[in-house]
Amino acid sequence: MNMKGEDMTGDLKLIEEPKRPMAMNPRKFALWLFMITVVMIFAALTSAYIVRQGEGNWMLFKLPLELWVTSGIILLSSATMHWGYLSAKKDELEKVKIAISLTTLLGVAFLVGQVYVWNALVEQSVFFVGNPSGSFLYVLSGLHGLHLVSGVIFLIIVLISTLKYKVHSKNLNQLQMCATYWHFLDALWIYLFVFLLVNH
Repeated sequence: MNMKGEDMTGDLKLIEEPKRPMAMNPRKFALWLFMITVVMIFAALTSAYIVRQGEGNWMLFKLPLELWVTSGIILLSSATMHWGYLSAKKDELEKVKIAISLTTLLGVAFLVGQVYVWNALVEQSVFFVGNPSGSFLYVLSGLHGLHLVSGVIFLIIVLISTLKYKVHSKNLNQLQMCATYWHFLDALWIYLFVFLLVNH
């Protein structure tokens, strides 16, 4: 009898044991997987850049000064993004609106600045089709710009939620994801910028 009672108790414990929730929100997990994929793509591109540079027939040209300006803009956008996140944690919602609006505008300014970078390259007779040194610069900056467009769209979505007072200290998930992605894009650009400075 005792053995049966112990078995039943053990069975009950197994049945009553609650299921453990996922350690990470599924959307956040998907975002991190996406960012890892992006890192792998740019790692492959920068590795190919170094290999191709070593093979010779590599045209030398000055990196446009506009690259310094756009890098400054994107660093500033990270600061405003962080300010927005900290303000949301304190329920300072008016500051959140201002911060997200500024970050969005700075993101657009960065994209416009990249067009000026490409114009400066054309003025140096550096084109997408031609020497691989120019082609790589267009591909790296263009692909990053494409991802930044998705970041700006994400910012606009968060801004709309903020204007509807859906972003606050008890509902930070969407803003956290946006901030993570935006800081990632900023860090990725700084990596590319330093890479080009060192390897150009």
